[in-house]
Amino acid sequence: MTLDISSAPIASDTTDHAPPTATGPAAATATGTAAGCTIEGAIEGSAHGSSAGASKPASRRALIVHDLPASLVVFLIAVPFSLGIALATGAPLTAGLVAAAVGGLVAGALGGTPLQVSGPSAALTVITAGLIAQYGWQVSCAVTVAAGLLQLLLGSLRVARTALAVSPAVVHGMLAGVGLTIAIAQLHVVLGGSPQSSALANLVALPGQISGPHLPALTVGAVAIAILCGWPRLGRLPGPARRIGTQLARIPAALLAVAAATALSLLLDLRLARVELPSWGQHSLATAPGGELFVRSWPTLLAAVLTVTAVASVESLLSAVAVDRMTHGPGDLDRELRGQGAANVLTGLLGGLPVAGGAVRSSANVRAGAVSRWSSVLHGLWVLLAALALTGGLRRIPLAALAALVLVVGIQMVSFAHIRQVHRHREFPVYLATVLGVVLLGVPLGVVLGGSVAVLLALYRLTRAHVDVLAEADGSYTVRTHGPLTFAAVPRLNRSLALIPPGARVTVCHDGSFLDHAAFEQVHAWRVGHQAAGGRVSMLTERHDDEVLDPDGTVRSGSSPGPHRCRAWTPWGGHHCIEQGADDPHGRLLDGVRGFQQHTAPLVRQELARLAREGQTPSQLFLTCADSRLVTSMITNSGPGDLFTVRNVGNLVPAPHEPGAADDSVAAAVQYAVEVLEVRSITVCGHSGCGAMKALLDGVHDLPGPPTALARWLRNGRGSLARLRRAPAEFAGRATVDLVEQLCITNVVQQLDQLLANPAVERRVATGTLRLVGMYFDFATAQAYVLDRDSGQFRSVSEEQREDRPLAA
Repeated sequence: MTLDISSAPIASDTTDHAPPTATGPAAATATGTAAGCTIEGAIEGSAHGSSAGASKPASRRALIVHDLPASLVVFLIAVPFSLGIALATGAPLTAGLVAAAVGGLVAGALGGTPLQVSGPSAALTVITAGLIAQYGWQVSCAVTVAAGLLQLLLGSLRVARTALAVSPAVVHGMLAGVGLTIAIAQLHVVLGGSPQSSALANLVALPGQISGPHLPALTVGAVAIAILCGWPRLGRLPGPARRIGTQLARIPAALLAVAAATALSLLLDLRLARVELPSWGQHSLATAPGGELFVRSWPTLLAAVLTVTAVASVESLLSAVAVDRMTHGPGDLDRELRGQGAANVLTGLLGGLPVAGGAVRSSANVRAGAVSRWSSVLHGLWVLLAALALTGGLRRIPLAALAALVLVVGIQMVSFAHIRQVHRHREFPVYLATVLGVVLLGVPLGVVLGGSVAVLLALYRLTRAHVDVLAEADGSYTVRTHGPLTFAAVPRLNRSLALIPPGARVTVCHDGSFLDHAAFEQVHAWRVGHQAAGGRVSMLTERHDDEVLDPDGTVRSGSSPGPHRCRAWTPWGGHHCIEQGADDPHGRLLDGVRGFQQHTAPLVRQELARLAREGQTPSQLFLTCADSRLVTSMITNSGPGDLFTVRNVGNLVPAPHEPGAADDSVAAAVQYAVEVLEVRSITVCGHSGCGAMKALLDGVHDLPGPPTALARWLRNGRGSLARLRRAPAEFAGRATVDLVEQLCITNVVQQLDQLLANPAVERRVATGTLRLVGMYFDFATAQAYVLDRDSGQFRSVSEEQREDRPLAA
C-alpha cells in the first residue's frame, strides 16, 4: 500500500478544482538558484507556519493570523522587484506598480491556484523591452491586452494543461537565456552606464564599461548585491549565532538591499541616477496601433501577441503546479489561465506591464504561512496604496540598486540544478541551443530553435537501436535488441545477423519497443533463410507475459521455454509465476508464497538453515517508514540476517518527554537492538512523498475533537515541524522539490536527535561503539542520500564519497 494520510477529512476550498497533473518542468520552476545567491533563500527563514491550510476556507482568524502577515512579506518583495523589472524593460516605472497591484487583486482573486502571487514577469522582460523599443509603450500595452484576451479564450477552451507538454529543457533554457540577457543589460546600469539594444551589443560594450565605471553607482550596486547574496546565509551560521541569523534572515533580502543602498546613497550624498517616477497624471494608458502601423506591422504584432501569451501562460501554469505541490492543494489550471488573462487585460488597459505567476513571490507567500487567496489580494492592495502614497520615498531609490536586484534575479534564472537534471536526461543540447538562441536571437526564435533541436534529438533517438549478438557456451547465439527497430536500423540489423554462422541455434530477444514493417520483414527474411540452412530460431519479446512472436508475424501469449526469470523483489504484478487477474488479495499473497517456495527458497534454504542454528547477529538497526514502496532489502542490497528492521508510520522515534505521544514499542526495539543484539549502527531512513509528513503539514494531529490513534501517533512528529520552521534540512547539490520533501529530510535529522534520548543509545554513542546514520530515499530517481553531519546536508551515495570519508556521524 501507499501510505497517504493526506486524504483525512479536512475542509477544502469552496472553489471547484481539477486535480493537478505532475510534470517535469513544473517542479523545476519552484526554485531557481545559481552562484550561491538566492532571493528565495531569504524568504525560507520567514516560514513560521505550515501552508497545509491552503485548501481550507479562510476564516477571519486565519486571515488575521496567517494571510495578513504573509501579504506584508510578499508586498515588501514585490515593490522593489516590480520597479526593477520596469527599469529593465524601459517602461515607465509606474507600469511595474500597476502590474503588481493588478496581479495581486485580479489574478489573486480569480485564479485557480489560491496561493500563487502574480505580478510583472521576469521571463517577459526581454520581449517587452523589444516591443517598447520597436512600437512604443502604448502599443506594447495594447499587445498585453490582446494577449490577455487570448488567455481568456484558451482558458475557456480548457486547454491549459497542454502548455505543460513543453520540453523541460526548452523551458529551463528559455528562462536561463532571459536571465543572462537581463543580467548582462543590468550590469551596465550597475556600472553607471546604459544598456544597449541587444544582448550581443551589451557583451561587446561591456569591456569598455568595465574599464570606466561610475564609482558611486558601482558602490551602491555592490552593496545591494552583497546583501542579496549574503543575507539569506545568516540562517546557516554555525553554533549559537544560527538562531539569531535565522531571525534576521526573516527580513526579505530584496527590501533590505534596496533600503540599505538608498540609505547609503543619501548618507554619502552620492550623485547618481534615481527612480524617475512620473506623476499619475502623466501615466500613459494603452492605445491601439494606428491604421497604417497596423497594416504595415500586423504580422509582427500578431507574433508578439502569441509570444507574450505563450511565455506568460507557460510560466504561470508551471508555477501554479509547483505551488500546488508545495501546498498539496488541488489547483484548477484552466481557471488560473482565465485569471491571468483577466489580469493582463486590465493591466494593459491601465498601462501596466504584462502579468504572470512567479515562483519567487509565490514561494514567499507559501513559506510566510498564507492559507488562502486573501494574502495575494491584500498584497496587491498594499502595492496600490504604496503607489499612491509613497511616491516621494520611491523617487529616492538609486537605479543602480534596482539594477542590482534584477541582475541577481537574472543570475538565479540560470539554475545549476536544472542544468544537472537536463544533462542527466541527455537533453543538454536542447538546453544549450535554447539559451544561445534566446541570448543571440531573442525569445521567440530561441524557443523555436530549442524546440527544433528537441524534435531532431527525438527523431535521432527514434532511429537509434542497439543489436547485440552474444555467443553462448553451448554453441548457441542470442541476439538482443534495444530500442525501436525502424527502417533506419535495417542496415545495422542486417550486419549483426550476418555474423551468425549457418546452422546455429539462435534466440532473438526483442525488448518490446516499436518494430516497424521494414525491420520485421528483415528479421523474418533472415529467419526463413537461416532455418532453411538447418538452423533453429526462437523469437520472443521481453515483456511481463513472455509474448512469443509467431513465424507469420502475429503475437500470441504464452510461456516461452527457458529458465524462470522472476527476481525475488519483482512486484506481484510482474511475476510470471503468480496467477494474474485474481481480485482476492489473500489469494495473491498465497500465490506469492508459492512462487517463493518454488523458485527462491531453494536458493536461500542453506543460508536460512544456518541462521536458524546460529541465531541472528545483525550489525544494523534500520528504522524506516511503513510505506509499501520502500523495500529495505532491495535499496540496501541486503539479505536474511543483515538488518534488524523497525517500521512505523513516518519513521518516527517517540521522544520520552513528548506528552501524550510516547510509544514504548519503538523504544523497546531500539533497546533490544542496542543492548542484546549489539548492533553497531542505527539508520533512520525517510523517503519521498511520505503520507505521514503530508498529514503533519495538513495538521491532522491537531484536528478538533477526540484524537484518533493516527493523530496521537503523529504528535511524535511535532518536533520535526518545529525544526522545519527553525532550520530546515537541505541537500548538497540539488534543491528540495517542495515543502513535503523539506519536512521528510528534516524529520530524519530530528529523529536522530530523539534517538539520543534513549539511554542505551546515548551510552553506546558516547563510547564510540554505535553510529547514527540519517538516510533519505527518493523513489522517482531510485537514489539514496546520506546525512553528512559536518555540513548538515544530505549527499548522494556514491563510491567516490564512500572512499573519501564517512557521510554519517
